[in-house]
Amino acid sequence: MKIVITGGAGFIGLNLARAIIRRGTLTGPSGQQEEVDNILLFDQAVPDCLPDGLDERVTMRAGDISDRDTVFGLVDRDDISVFHLASVVSGGGEKDFDLAMRVNLDGGRHVFEAARARRGLPRVLFASSVAVFGGDAMPHVVGDSTKQTPQTTYGMTKSIGELMINDYTRKGFFDGRTVRLPTIFVRPGKPNAAASSFASGVIREPLNGEECILPVKTDVQMALLGYRNAVAGFVGLHEADGEAIGDDRAVSLPGNTYSVAEMIEGVKRVAAVNNIESGPITVRPDPAIEVIVAGWATHWEASRAKALGLPNDENMDRVIQDYIDDFMPAR
Repeated sequence: MKIVITGGAGFIGLNLARAIIRRGTLTGPSGQQEEVDNILLFDQAVPDCLPDGLDERVTMRAGDISDRDTVFGLVDRDDISVFHLASVVSGGGEKDFDLAMRVNLDGGRHVFEAARARRGLPRVLFASSVAVFGGDAMPHVVGDSTKQTPQTTYGMTKSIGELMINDYTRKGFFDGRTVRLPTIFVRPGKPNAAASSFASGVIREPLNGEECILPVKTDVQMALLGYRNAVAGFVGLHEADGEAIGDDRAVSLPGNTYSVAEMIEGVKRVAAVNNIESGPITVRPDPAIEVIVAGWATHWEASRAKALGLPNDENMDRVIQDYIDDFMPAR
């Protein structure tokens, strides 16, 4: 079978591809385990050569997800599953409304329509976000049944995507599942346009001996999930029994709540264990980032994910150590 991952050149997309390669098979439209013989990673830009951990089954293609013909050309087999991760993220969506609508809504609909056009019931996994929740009436603890009142353009487009997944599945167009994510950490590389980017930067930069400029105060709390268990959640929800998911196809992955102060203490603690001299952290609030982050849910309930066997992190120190092991091999 073929796997298409949109946003496939991103951090989660690449790690998802590596996980599928290690696994070798996924449940296909037949309902049976099928060997994965092709993984197509699609993104707006792709590297010139395959990143580490990928093999000859993987191809990478650059293009515009808002172009319908391009997307239909990706989803070109009936024995297929699609992981739709491509998105304009939170900070980018606030700066450019039209871009977010074109990529997140138009692009998403092209993906869904391309899957609908195939025979059978291909599985379509859609990446959503804690940003679907917000507003003055948002409860202290959010969960799968919490009313969605997003306070960002990004969150709005994710909420619409969740509803589309539910309805396309109800209509029998495909077998859709939404992976609703808390903030994922620790991401390697450079900061991106996501308002939550500092959740990785406050760990990544100090471990690299660099200064981290924090755009929020240290009492800010966030719901976080480590990247290894985020990838495991995508695979686990893909493999889950559809009847066990039910008519609400959106499942919030587990996560733990930490304050930024706890994150700072955590990176110092794990750095010391690994004999790493951590770089400085400077608090320099950015009002635009603070407004976005203040509207997010901070406490997260994931009983449906737990019932489906989707994993959570042991603790923050474990995630930081995983990052060191995976992306700082010289240490």
